[in-house]
Amino acid sequence: MNLLTFTIDQEAAPLRIDRYLAEQCPEFSRSYLQKLLKEQKVTADDKPVKANYKIQPGVQIQVEVPDMEVPDIRPENIPLDILYEDDYLLVVNKPKGMVVHPAAGHTEGTLVNAVMAHCGDNLSGINGVLRPGIVHRIDKDTTGALVICKEDSVHRDLAEQLKEHSIKRRYRAVVQGNLKEDEGTIEGPIGRHPTDRKKMAINHKNGKPAVTHYKVLERFGQYTYIECRLETGRTHQIRVHMTSIGHPLLGDTVYGSSKNPFHLQGQTLHAMILGFLHPVTGEYMEFEAPLPEYFLKLLEKLRK
Repeated sequence: MNLLTFTIDQEAAPLRIDRYLAEQCPEFSRSYLQKLLKEQKVTADDKPVKANYKIQPGVQIQVEVPDMEVPDIRPENIPLDILYEDDYLLVVNKPKGMVVHPAAGHTEGTLVNAVMAHCGDNLSGINGVLRPGIVHRIDKDTTGALVICKEDSVHRDLAEQLKEHSIKRRYRAVVQGNLKEDEGTIEGPIGRHPTDRKKMAINHKNGKPAVTHYKVLERFGQYTYIECRLETGRTHQIRVHMTSIGHPLLGDTVYGSSKNPFHLQGQTLHAMILGFLHPVTGEYMEFEAPLPEYFLKLLEKLRK
């Protein structure tokens, strides 16, 4: 365990403790600092404090940083479809059916296992032992572009770009039904479903703000091919938002119909375009993950 100690300056403004720690400890992500606060590992004059505690001049703040766990995750020689790689990051095209990072009882066959084999020790450690290098994720049955970080400073920069909604993300999807408008915007806070803990839902009480823009690319009568642009990146955002306007994603048996006429493996959703400022060079970079074969074949069937 590592104990960090700070004494609040006499001229310090009454800043929230979570913001103060973010300034003092740039090596930690905000989510990790929030986790330490929730676990009562942050004290002010030896008393545990919450995230909304306002710092006071002369008070001693202590942060108990647990030792890094040794991961029981083995690198696996799983082929990666790499769209781009340099010394600081790589962009991969994730296949359908692959989980991004391990979870309890599921420590094999994930993107993290594959990336650990490819990168060795060169992965950022900010998101802990289960998610090395992972800044953002996409669902198991969603395909497409994902960025992996090799250094903590690069990870922090990209996490900040995500937070500021400056990363460009364009998805392709096929939804059920014929959308009335050629384009539109869906706004609705997303949080846990009140009764089904495995699902997300529009939750005005406990949800986080979420905005999805959609544009029709092609109409097939009972189905519509669309592009979605994300302003925010909530869990299952596109799936929840499209369902909320009566157009669930084709193949999505969780949020849509249990019927699966095209025998699809999960929702028809592909993270096609990913664009961001390179954290080291400052250059804007944009990557396009080609539509997977199953998606192209589905479009062919729908066009007939």
